[in-house]
Amino acid sequence: MVDADQLRQWGRKVIDTERNALDNLYQYVDSSEFAKACQLILACTGKVIVMGMGKSGHIGNKISATLASTGTPAFFVHPGEASHGDLGVLSENDIVLAISNSGEASEILTLMPVIKRMGLPVIAVTGKPESNMAKHSVVHLCIEVPEEACPLGLAPTSSTTATLVMGDALAVALLQARGFTKDDFALSHPGGSLGRKLLLKVSDVMHKGDDLPLVAEDICITEALYEISKKGLGMTGVVNSQGMLVGIFTDGDLRRVIDAEINLRKTSISEVMTHGCVTVSEGILAAQALKVMDEKEINGLIVTDEQQKPIGALNMLDMVKAGVI
Repeated sequence: MVDADQLRQWGRKVIDTERNALDNLYQYVDSSEFAKACQLILACTGKVIVMGMGKSGHIGNKISATLASTGTPAFFVHPGEASHGDLGVLSENDIVLAISNSGEASEILTLMPVIKRMGLPVIAVTGKPESNMAKHSVVHLCIEVPEEACPLGLAPTSSTTATLVMGDALAVALLQARGFTKDDFALSHPGGSLGRKLLLKVSDVMHKGDDLPLVAEDICITEALYEISKKGLGMTGVVNSQGMLVGIFTDGDLRRVIDAEINLRKTSISEVMTHGCVTVSEGILAAQALKVMDEKEINGLIVTDEQQKPIGALNMLDMVKAGVI
């Protein structure tokens, strides 16, 4: 068997080689070509059509997905399929982002006459500034690397890493130039926990109307317990005669009352409730309400309006059900 130290040494060598490749990439991002590419895409009223063969295609797929999710409409088109009909996705307002380390991918070069005839600008991403793809482009982004991490110099390793990072540099620079926000990001990520955290507001999660646990401040503890049990949130808000929130009574408060041997039937809820309880507004993100609960080490919140009247309630279980946690 191969020695474990040798395996770790080979792994470290790959990381060092690819790190050096990324250090080398700074000069190409600092060039005028990078700024030109960004400006060209920002001025584009169509789509960015990304192309690449083999490993470059896999990287191109990721780059197009990153662009699309950060405010730049983009699609990946396989060059081989493009020659058999998929090139029809191109429109007159599009830009082509063509990726090939050698800059000589025949499948892409075959498409160049059609792309040129349509008058579409090409941004070439290659490791060879003198390549045919670079010559056919209006902007060339160089991703040349000192060496591949593959000891044979054959498997795309450092070059694909450099290409991926160049794509990320483009996407993030464009994101910032567009003033792309978290809300914009959420609109393109409605599914999964990320979308829920960025889109769900307290108003989407809270219990309201008849499901909102509320009692008057002059009732006894026993009556408040009926409300807590009926609504099932482990708490109830307490309001005064004007309907203003004056406190909260929770399961935790009940345990302390029992330990103190307080008479549940004769003691007013106002004597044992928590005054000045933490509240939130319905317009904030559910994720922000969760942060409040974490910081205050509490399991539930009352939602109030601008007049401090309770309009909703939510607890940690609601956050779990909504997928915010």
